[in-house]
Amino acid sequence: MAAIETSTSRVVARLKREGWIGRHGASHDLYKHPGRPGLRITVPRHRTLSPGVARSIAKAAGWTE
Repeated sequence: MAAIETSTSRVVARLKREGWIGRHGASHDLYKHPGRPGLRITVPRHRTLSPGVARSIAKAAGWTE
């Protein structure tokens, strides 16, 4: 099993590369994908993500099973 990326900047960069559109909030950013209606990914504004949050984002984005 590959290591889950916990760097927020790298996670956000990958989301943007894959077509996710971000909306900035106060303490979290919300990402939506035009090709996947109804699905939203919330990314907290921290330098590093906890392993559980990083795993949840990766699963929602389709990076893991």
